[in-house]
Amino acid sequence: MQDKRVFFLSDAHLGAKFLRDDRERERKLVAFLERIATGCEALYLLGDMFDFWFEYKRVVPRGHVRFLGLLARLTDAGIPVHFFTGNHDAWAFDYLRDECGVTLHHRDEWLTLHGKQFLVGHGDGLNPADKRYLLLRRAFRSPALQRAFRLLHPDAGIRLANGWSARSRARRGGLVEAPPYRGDDREGIVLYCKRVLQERHVDYFIFGHRHLPADVLLAPGSHYINTGDWISHFSYATFDGSTVKLLREA
Repeated sequence: MQDKRVFFLSDAHLGAKFLRDDRERERKLVAFLERIATGCEALYLLGDMFDFWFEYKRVVPRGHVRFLGLLARLTDAGIPVHFFTGNHDAWAFDYLRDECGVTLHHRDEWLTLHGKQFLVGHGDGLNPADKRYLLLRRAFRSPALQRAFRLLHPDAGIRLANGWSARSRARRGGLVEAPPYRGDDREGIVLYCKRVLQERHVDYFIFGHRHLPADVLLAPGSHYINTGDWISHFSYATFDGSTVKLLREA
């Protein structure tokens, strides 16, 4: 048993215009991270921590100062913070790295932690059948589109991005809660994990994106963990050197 634990969480969507309690959620998230700091070996933020993020040459989106300041304090204290970009904050570049000290990841990562094998990431783009989303994902990660977006004035660009997010939410009926678990044979991330297991052993797959906390036994000694969200569930996962546990903040 380790004295310190590794923490994983995702999907706070800070700055989301469709949520009225944004400041309160940010305060709750910061208070949680401050509380766990002394027992934190490393922190993995698995994407969509912001509902929108884009780094212009000299401008970043307004807000989130409590969260950003806390990231800097954690890394200044020597705690490794790994920030994985999601589909809402894919346009993170050097600001978070240089100003907050995080290690930035733009793709899923294979990790070995205390002898256990992990595959960690946001969890989007894993379903090869969802061709429309994969095409959209490829477009948004295009350097050409990023350069074109940077030509917009920040006020216009951020307004456009917030409008896109609101319309996307409206097409899903304005739902905040994640859809119920569809079953092991219909969950895209579960099916992806099972395909990976055909090639190699993985002790823990840890993803976000789904907004639904889950701990699924895929095979003997292999689990899929979804970290849920910090909108409805306030959930996270911890690894003590032996076992990953899925927990919720009160």
